[in-house]
Amino acid sequence: MKVACVGVHILDVLGRPVLEIPKGQGIALIEEIRITVAGTAGGTAVDLAKLGADVTCIGALGSDEIGHIVRGILKRFGIDDAGLVSKKGVQTSSTMLPIRPNGERPALHVMGANAVFSVQDVDLDSLDRYDAVHVGGTYLMPSFDGSGAASVLERAQSAGALTTMDVLSISQEDMMSVLRPCLPFLDFFMPNLEEAQMITGLEKPDDIARLFLDKGVGTVILKMGEYGSAIYSADVGTERVPAYSVEVVDTTGCGDAYNGGLIYGMCSGLGVIESARLGSACGSLVATGLGSDAGIVDLTVVQNFMSHTKTLDLVT
Repeated sequence: MKVACVGVHILDVLGRPVLEIPKGQGIALIEEIRITVAGTAGGTAVDLAKLGADVTCIGALGSDEIGHIVRGILKRFGIDDAGLVSKKGVQTSSTMLPIRPNGERPALHVMGANAVFSVQDVDLDSLDRYDAVHVGGTYLMPSFDGSGAASVLERAQSAGALTTMDVLSISQEDMMSVLRPCLPFLDFFMPNLEEAQMITGLEKPDDIARLFLDKGVGTVILKMGEYGSAIYSADVGTERVPAYSVEVVDTTGCGDAYNGGLIYGMCSGLGVIESARLGSACGSLVATGLGSDAGIVDLTVVQNFMSHTKTLDLVT
């Protein structure tokens, strides 16, 4: 299968466990520091490649050392970076994440090149060759979000590709207006519940899903961390899929891994619920280590994990 991941690509620098930031110029000793390619497009791309997909990244990096590192990491996973343009005068998007002992992940983020990525940077004709096109990072790409993203999704869907989207929400005015042009061209929309509440101003998952479905989305998936995910569509009605019981190290990238598993499942011919279970397993595995690519080695490891790991109880 061939998948294009379009949107936010970030270099994460993560350290754990961080109890507090030292005062002044003090030093705190921690157990582990890693760098990973992350972001709602970049992180999903890495996880898809680990599962066995043929992946292309489309987005923007800076013309800097961080950008070279991102390309190097992607190439080591066998990912095609030809769709990543290098932007002069801006740095590659990066995040520092001091991970708390409970796995929470406060973030210090530079938008960098993601802020100037636009639809003019995308070869729309190339979208005809993919089985799935995933747009990741809406709300952190002001030059691409809205009509630009909608153009990519419309072209991909018209060519027969599965179209999916996830967001990185930062509170702003009239958030729905950014999404509205994209919704009719989305087979799957997969925000987490908190993001969906922020976008819609609604609280109840059922009400949120109904709003997105009414605006043209094929299937809405609301990710809810340890409480699993809720799937809404005309075909399956409403279904819940649990998360797996794991010892949480770091929750960075769990949602991106869920996206990767679901996309891989759908492109492999699995049904929606089976694909969501694969996504849930990928997200749960990522939580067991530091960084957005932790836990997932390949498809066989994920399948073994699903066979031997208990799921958490669903909360209604």
